[in-house]
Amino acid sequence: MLSASHVLRVQRVAVSHGKRTLHDLVTLPGRKPIISSGTPGYSAVSGHVATVFGCTGFLGRYLVSKLARMGTQVIVPYREEDEKRHLKPMGDLGQIVPMEWDIRNEDQIAECLRHSDIVYNLVGREYETKNFKYSDVHVTGAERIARIASQAGIPRLVHVSHLNASTSSTSHFYRTKAEGEERVRDVFPSATIIRPGSMYGYEDKFLNNMASWPIWWKLNHGETKIRPVHVMDVAQVLANLMSIPQIAGTLSLPGPSTLTMEYVLDLVSSVTYIPPSRAPVLPKSIALALAKVAQAPWWPLISPDEVERRYLDDVDVPGDWKAVGVVPDEIENHAITYLRRYRSAENFVRPVVFPARFT
Repeated sequence: MLSASHVLRVQRVAVSHGKRTLHDLVTLPGRKPIISSGTPGYSAVSGHVATVFGCTGFLGRYLVSKLARMGTQVIVPYREEDEKRHLKPMGDLGQIVPMEWDIRNEDQIAECLRHSDIVYNLVGREYETKNFKYSDVHVTGAERIARIASQAGIPRLVHVSHLNASTSSTSHFYRTKAEGEERVRDVFPSATIIRPGSMYGYEDKFLNNMASWPIWWKLNHGETKIRPVHVMDVAQVLANLMSIPQIAGTLSLPGPSTLTMEYVLDLVSSVTYIPPSRAPVLPKSIALALAKVAQAPWWPLISPDEVERRYLDDVDVPGDWKAVGVVPDEIENHAITYLRRYRSAENFVRPVVFPARFT
């Protein structure tokens, strides 16, 4: 049996933990109060509500996980039922709210974001289909989300583009990314534009693709310069934007080092203990012709625009990592995590060896 003094002490502790202080209150630009409660972590309630368009994609799943860990209620728009199942366990009961949507349906978009105080647009396409062209997603779709967010009075919009977005690029993918940025700024002037480099991680189309199809990365004799960035670093930047003052403008997020495609291919070969590919370097004309033929199957293969991108160097711009409180990691720190599965049984636990970097 507990004495009366012990019971009183427990009650006081419970009351003191339940108290709210000034830092639990945040006032949004529209003077809407956000009040957090509970202990920090999975079961906390930050008071924030975020909508993440593109949440079922590569970057989206990591952003949803980080937001949910902060106690944020996350609206996860989805197109297919099975695409969002893995997102549900990322938050406590009621924190992950799936809602069906279509990028062409303005009513569904408005319903997905009307309760949010921040909206993330991560929607993008690596290849075109008969239903969605690059411009449908990167330009028209991005403008539609930004316009509806502005009309709904959403305080903050974060639009994810690409490091190489440029209206003068020879890649249609990069051109539509740049045009989409301009359209978003026109209808939502205070939007934050994020430009990450090529991202790598568990489900990427970078390291995994190099390990499976190195021939398509040997184009341009491996001389193309890239600045790969860890997907977790980009997700952390997006999550940090919720708690820092609004940044209206463009943030470039390149990787910490500029590498050649040849070096990354050597890195994949060294880490996996798979001998370097002996496949010949395809001339650009032949690679483009094969990519056009690859459009016949219904499943996605390499597209002509992807071939074009393999010949384009990543832009040489300084990173804005300090503004968002993140230090990006080198690719060597994570390569074994994502590439170990490509090792054979006899090489599975062998030490990690990196190729030499030449400057």
